[in-house]
Amino acid sequence: MVELTMARLQEAMLILYAVSLIFYFVDFLNKEPRAQRSAFWLTVVVFLMQTGFLIHALIVTRQLPVLSLYEGVYFFAWVLITLSLGIQLKYSLSYAGFFLNAIAFCFMTIHIFAPTHLSSSGVGDSLISELLFIHITFAILSYAAFAMAFVFAILYLLVYNLLKKKKFTSQFSRLPSLQHAMTGMKAAIYTGIPMLLVSLILGVQWAYTALSDWKLFDIKIIGSFFLLLVYGVLLFLNRSGKVKAADFAWATIFAFVLLIINFFLGSKLSQFHFWL
Repeated sequence: MVELTMARLQEAMLILYAVSLIFYFVDFLNKEPRAQRSAFWLTVVVFLMQTGFLIHALIVTRQLPVLSLYEGVYFFAWVLITLSLGIQLKYSLSYAGFFLNAIAFCFMTIHIFAPTHLSSSGVGDSLISELLFIHITFAILSYAAFAMAFVFAILYLLVYNLLKKKKFTSQFSRLPSLQHAMTGMKAAIYTGIPMLLVSLILGVQWAYTALSDWKLFDIKIIGSFFLLLVYGVLLFLNRSGKVKAADFAWATIFAFVLLIINFFLGSKLSQFHFWL
C-alpha cells in the first residue's frame, strides 16, 4: 500500500513537472509574467516533493540513494532542479531554468517508468564504503555542471542567431547577453572538470581496494577519461583562440551528448559499473 501511494505521488509530481514546463514554454513564446510565476512555483512544489522522496529514501536505506542507475538518475534530476531554482532566484534567468527543468523532466520520466528491477543496487553490502558514495556523488555533480554548460551553450546560440538575423523579439530582452552566456558556459565546465577528475581518482582508488577482479580499460572508465579530455581540450582550444564563440558552444553541446551516451551505454557495457 505504501509503495502504491509513493508511486502515485511520483506520477502526480511528474504531471506537475510537465505543467510547469508548459508554463515555461508559454512564457518563452509570449513573455507572460503570470506564466513565469506559475512555472516557478510549480517547480518549487516539485522540488519539495523530490526532496521529500529523497529524505524518505535516506531514512529507509540509511544511505544516499545513488548506488544504482535507477537511484542515480533520480539524484541527478534533483540536482538539476535545485540548480534551476538557484539560477532563477539569483539571476532571474527563467529560460535557463526552463532548459534545465526539461533535462530533469526527461531523467525523472526515466526514473519513474523504469523497470522495477533496476531499483536494486548491484553493489554488495561488503563493498559499500564512503569512498564509493563520494565517487558517485562527485560524478553526478560533475554531470550537473556539464548540463549547465549545455544549457548556456543553447542560450548562447539562441542569442547569437537572433543577433545575426536582427530579430529583436520580446523574448530577446530576457535572454542573457552573449558574454554572460559564454561566461556561464565556461564557469560550468571549469567546475565540472575538477569534480569529474576527483570522481575518477576516487573511483579507481575504490576499485583497487574493494574489487579483486577489475580492469582499468573498462569501457566506462575509458569513456569518463575521454570526456575529461574532451572538455579539457575544448577549454584549451578556446583559450588559445582556435575555437571561438559559436563553434565553442556547438562543441559543448556535442560533448554533453557524449556524456549522456557514456552515462547510459557506458554503464550498460561496463564489466563492473552495472550499478551506475
